[in-house]
Amino acid sequence: MKTGTLFVRDIMSRDAYYVYPDTSIIDCVKGLTQRRLPGAPVADKLGHLIGFVSEQDILPALMQSAYYSEEPKDVSSVMQTNVLSVSPNDHIIEIAKMMAEPKPKVYPVVQEGRIIGIITRYHITKALLADLEIAVPV
Repeated sequence: MKTGTLFVRDIMSRDAYYVYPDTSIIDCVKGLTQRRLPGAPVADKLGHLIGFVSEQDILPALMQSAYYSEEPKDVSSVMQTNVLSVSPNDHIIEIAKMMAEPKPKVYPVVQEGRIIGIITRYHITKALLADLEIAVPV
């Protein structure tokens, strides 16, 4: 594998986990923990990207719910609507540069407005490591 020709489409997860605005925060947290993700895209009923929700977004709502012993709200109450996404045709080096910053750790992969996958720091580091192992003489 050569990073010179490696694109998001080559390493992204095609079975993207995403939630809807009316998904309960509890169900969202369960989905994130089961999949070991720090966040998830939020989609409308047609699969179009409309937001993103992260553990950081969810924590204050969970703390408040735990303190007051009340049901947490829906994802729509905590999601971010200014969402960064990537294209399946983006080069992984460009995505790696973006992921070298503190946030985000997960990017929705969007084509024609619809979520077709996700890419995480794990995907990027795994691909770069594999490329390095091939390139370095033993």
